[in-house]
Amino acid sequence: MLSQKRTATVDIGFTHDDFAALLDKYDYHFSPGDIVAGTVFSLEPRGALIDIGAKTAAYIPIQEMSINRVDNPEEVLQSNETREFFILTDENEDGQLTLSIRRIEYMRAWERVRQLQAEDATVRSLVFATNRGGALVRIEGLRGFIPGSHISTRKPKEDLVGEELQLKFLEVDEDRNRLVLSHRRALVERKMNRLEVGEVVIGSVRGIKPYGAFIDIGGVSGLLHISEISHDHIDTPHSVFNVNDEVKVMIIDLDAERGRISLSTKQLEPEPGDMINNRDRVYEKAEEMAEKYREKMRAAQQQQVAAPEEPELEPELEPEYEEEVVAAIEE
Repeated sequence: MLSQKRTATVDIGFTHDDFAALLDKYDYHFSPGDIVAGTVFSLEPRGALIDIGAKTAAYIPIQEMSINRVDNPEEVLQSNETREFFILTDENEDGQLTLSIRRIEYMRAWERVRQLQAEDATVRSLVFATNRGGALVRIEGLRGFIPGSHISTRKPKEDLVGEELQLKFLEVDEDRNRLVLSHRRALVERKMNRLEVGEVVIGSVRGIKPYGAFIDIGGVSGLLHISEISHDHIDTPHSVFNVNDEVKVMIIDLDAERGRISLSTKQLEPEPGDMINNRDRVYEKAEEMAEKYREKMRAAQQQQVAAPEEPELEPELEPEYEEEVVAAIEE
């Protein structure tokens, strides 16, 4: 009889109290910021209960289920599903933790856009809203902003909703929750890829500043610096050009990363001062002079390969260039 009682005692199952005691013994502790595995065991109208191995089931509210809007928990979770959860808050007075999936998606989305920025990638996204300052898009689920000055289209901003745009990254700052993009830079880069240094192009004067003229070349803006207008001294570009003048220029530098195009008419002058005294002759001889310039470039490159220890350094561009390119395009 005694033997039967002992057997009955051994057959008693592992109780909830036993499990709680085991947790206390091994000091299982969950902290905000941890990522843990959990199993969904109860879906509720505005959330779900998740078993993560704590004494009390953890809870995930519907607003923490995704980086995107969720109207019903079943859009994201299913009963008995096991997945990763982010511990959002410490235990409340009932010993319950609050979880999040949205926070995991945010962390991984920021990691992805930082990688895309490092790769200088061009991305595509639909405009889902506009405001006074620009347009709003989503990149990897994150909300991004395109300033009005970086939208290159003749359409009113409000007509852009639903339109897909090519974009480049201007700013990726997770700490400040700032994701800023440029449509203009993406278009400029694409058009610049079709241009070559030493190429002669025809453009239109878009703006004139004391240090040079901005020339529109098929929708992108290049700087004809005052020092590259003529071999002769020029007091101001206004003495040579007027806005809307059609000009023939040569490309002497391309910086696709910064969206910069440097131009020259000085290199096209058959004789010093021809841009001031005989512009028609400059334009007539432009291709011939450009070919001579390209020959000099090729010779310089060959010399540089032969003597790599003494590379020929190009002069730095004017520091105000980028600011004025933006201003000229916005005009």
